[in-house]
Amino acid sequence: MKNHVFGCAAVVMFCLGVVPVTQAELKPISDQTMGEVTGQAFMQVDNLADGVHDFTRMTLGIDVETRVNIDDVKVGEIDSGSDFAATHLALGHIARQDGVQYNGQDYMQGETVPFEASKPFIELAEDASGLAGFRMGFGQARGSVSSLTTSLSGNIGLKLRDSAGVVHDAALFDASNQATNYRATQIGIADSANPATCSECASLSKVQSLFVGTAQDDGAGGTVTGFTDDFFIGFQRDDAGVKWQSPDGANVINAGKGVFINLPTSMTVDMSQLTGSSGLPRLQTHQTDMGTQLF
Repeated sequence: MKNHVFGCAAVVMFCLGVVPVTQAELKPISDQTMGEVTGQAFMQVDNLADGVHDFTRMTLGIDVETRVNIDDVKVGEIDSGSDFAATHLALGHIARQDGVQYNGQDYMQGETVPFEASKPFIELAEDASGLAGFRMGFGQARGSVSSLTTSLSGNIGLKLRDSAGVVHDAALFDASNQATNYRATQIGIADSANPATCSECASLSKVQSLFVGTAQDDGAGGTVTGFTDDFFIGFQRDDAGVKWQSPDGANVINAGKGVFINLPTSMTVDMSQLTGSSGLPRLQTHQTDMGTQLF
C-alpha cells in the first residue's frame, strides 16, 4: 500500500509539472545557492499505526475559503435509510446586518462570511483484510455549517445548558429516545440516571446552523471561533469501526461502521432554545434571504 500511495503522489506531481523532465547535464549546487531557495511541499504523506490499523494520510498544502449550497444530500443510503440525510446544506453564509463579528472579524450586511479550511487530506486505514476505511478532512477548518438534517451518523460536539445552568455534552438519540451515533434523528441531554436515554431531546432539524471550530478566548472576556482539525467525514467497513487520530495527535475518534461525520463546534446553547418552536435559527445562506427557517 505504501508503494502504491507514493507512486500515485509521484504521478500527480509529474502531471502538475512539479517534477520536470530534464535533458541537461546535472551539476551540483553550492550551499549558499541552496540557502536562497524556499518552498513548500504540495503533498505530504504520513504513515501511522495503532496496532490494529495501518494509516496512510495524504495532505495537500493549500488553503480554501468558500461558500457552498447543496440542495439535497444522502450518504450511506442502504437498508431503507441513510447514514446521513439533509436538505439545503451550506458551508459559509452571508452577514444579515452591519457590524456583526465572526471569527474575530467585522462584516457588513451582504458580505460573505466564508467557510475557511486548509490542508485538506485523505486518509486510508488498512488491516489484514485490506481497506478498513477512509476519510476526508482538513488540517484546519472553521466556519458555519447549515442544514435541515433528518438523519446523522457521527458526532456533534455541541455544549447544551440545562434549566439549572449546568452545561452538558450534547448526545444523539433515535426516534425512541435511545442514545445512538448511527442514523440519529434527535439531539439532547442524556439522562443522568440512565445515560442510554435522554432527559431532554429535540429534532436534529431544529439545529439549523452551527459553527465548526473551537471556542477560544478573545482576550476581552469573550470567545472567538478558532480552527479545529477534527472536522471530517469517514467511511468504515466493519462494526468495530476505525479509530482516527487527529492530525495534531491530540484526539482519537472512534468512527463506527458506514458513514461517520465528526462535527466539532465552538458553541454552547440553551437546551430550551432547541426545544422551543424555532430552534437554532438558520444563517443567511442564499443571496436572497430565505429567513431563519429555510423553506
